[in-house]
Amino acid sequence: MCGIAGHLAHPGEHGDREAVRHMNAAQIHRSPDATGIWHDGPMALGHGRLAIIDLREVAQQPMTNETGDVVIVVNGEIYNHLALRAELEAKGHTFRSRSDSEVVAHLWEEHGPATPALLRGMFGLAIWDRRTQQLLLARDRYGEKPVHWAMGPRGLVFASELAGLVAAGLVPTELDPAALDAYLALQYVPHPSTIYAGVHKLPPGHAILVRPGETPVPRPYATIDHTPRAFVDPRELVREVRRTVEDAVRVRMMSDVPLGAFLSGGVDSSIVVACMARASSRPIKTFSIGFGARDHSELPFARMIADRYGTDHHEEIVEPDTVSLLPRIVRQYGEPFADPSALPTWVLSAMTKRHVTVALSGDGGDEAFGGYKRYVWSHVAHLIRRLPRVARHGVVRLLGATPTGPGRWVREYARAVASDEATGYLRFISHFSAAEKQDIYTPELAARFATDATAERFAAILGASHAGDPLSRLMELDVRTYLPDDIFTKVDIASMAHALEVRAPFVDQHVMALAASIPASAKIRRTTGKTILKAAFADLIPQPILARAKRGFSIPLRRWFADELLGFARETLLSKRARERGLFVPGRISALLDRHARGEDHGDRIWNLLVLELWHLEVHDRARAVTTACA
Repeated sequence: MCGIAGHLAHPGEHGDREAVRHMNAAQIHRSPDATGIWHDGPMALGHGRLAIIDLREVAQQPMTNETGDVVIVVNGEIYNHLALRAELEAKGHTFRSRSDSEVVAHLWEEHGPATPALLRGMFGLAIWDRRTQQLLLARDRYGEKPVHWAMGPRGLVFASELAGLVAAGLVPTELDPAALDAYLALQYVPHPSTIYAGVHKLPPGHAILVRPGETPVPRPYATIDHTPRAFVDPRELVREVRRTVEDAVRVRMMSDVPLGAFLSGGVDSSIVVACMARASSRPIKTFSIGFGARDHSELPFARMIADRYGTDHHEEIVEPDTVSLLPRIVRQYGEPFADPSALPTWVLSAMTKRHVTVALSGDGGDEAFGGYKRYVWSHVAHLIRRLPRVARHGVVRLLGATPTGPGRWVREYARAVASDEATGYLRFISHFSAAEKQDIYTPELAARFATDATAERFAAILGASHAGDPLSRLMELDVRTYLPDDIFTKVDIASMAHALEVRAPFVDQHVMALAASIPASAKIRRTTGKTILKAAFADLIPQPILARAKRGFSIPLRRWFADELLGFARETLLSKRARERGLFVPGRISALLDRHARGEDHGDRIWNLLVLELWHLEVHDRARAVTTACA
């Protein structure tokens, strides 16, 4: 697990070694063990190392093949590197280290641009071929590891983190209003955009192959196949799910450093811990956190698993100083990111790093096997839409007549039912609907968004899906959007800020391919999600955990914004600097804060706005001062 950076100059020019040094320095938290720079002609490559496999100096990067013609930097882990290495050795390749990254250089010699498709793992990588003067940038299939890139006045620049790329000083940092509009809806900026115009995230499962002076074009090297399976014995399908998940956990336990697991007390992390315990001869180290408010604590369920499998369990009850901690977290993410669970993930990562360097998580299980409540509500909405017109309109009117205040979600649900599939699903997950954004925007900003670009993007993804039923299309949508842009962004930044590597067995390509082929009817029954996954591990997980309702890894926003945090939000959002940005009508923001203070729950939207303004203060205002010369 590491950080990568690089600059590919125009023909006849030299890669900027100093810019790469700045990028390495900005990402130093990802790489406490070693940093390095390789430079020759138009290419400058940087790497920072968190040593996991082969801790020796010989495994440091940037790394070359025997002749020095192929140079690589890799961030991530390649779980099938031993099998690939054996195949390469049989063809005459020799290796200097046991590193999984060295395998990638030799794969390039054999397979060239087809290399990323051969890798089972999580990665952001760059390969420079001195013979052909080609650069390959690639990101893993499901977006566990990030790659940011931009084509600036002096060539192509890339880095693991947005803050690292900006530190090069080679690209402008102008706010992208379309990215801001998407952020307010989703709580994150969706790929391929970043909050900066002209700076991009490489999409999951995509690669760029480019020579100096060429225009980079991301192209897919892997796709998600949602073709439904032919009928098989349901019992055999359950057994196949069990075997595939167990194998995904087992291969992620390879490590030359201490290893443990996040344990939330939910189904997914409990399954991961159970599989780890059965595959290990030593007690697994497990880590959990909870909040003081009882309704936000899952610690009793986590202890249930810890006791059953005799883990070396560590837990903390936290009430973090949000006012002082939040600005630091905002700086780390580099762009607005308002998933409130970033805060507990940050605290959990800090605690876990005190004991281990690698942790497994249950991320991806909900998207793969249908665990979110919104899938059930979407299914109900789909059934309502199929009612006769008079009955359908009657249901919508009844739901829409819910009183104000706490009934906001029900009224939004009525609007979702009355909308098309994409717009309706967006209403389930959005912080601000299109109408609510228009209400707070200044007239100048509101005029830029006559249509809802986020809903249009969702509609395009749903329209291109080959999934066999509506719920499977929505799960595919989440795999392509929410999973990489929210879940994995949150975990990568929070964990790597503490030099902790997190691995997610449920997004193993074999698990995801199997899950994608299973119809939603085998995953969701009535109001219960992950039916087939629970059946596959029913003998390993206590019934109270299997039967409990889905709970997110959230913080008690409503309570926090009822106390001192509301005053901090009011002071920040209505400050002179915030008003001068010209984004929102101050009176509308003040009214939103007042409604929350009177008992309506707008905690998620206030958090969204607060993170945005703190990002301006902590990141954007400073970045503009540094890169003004590039504009």
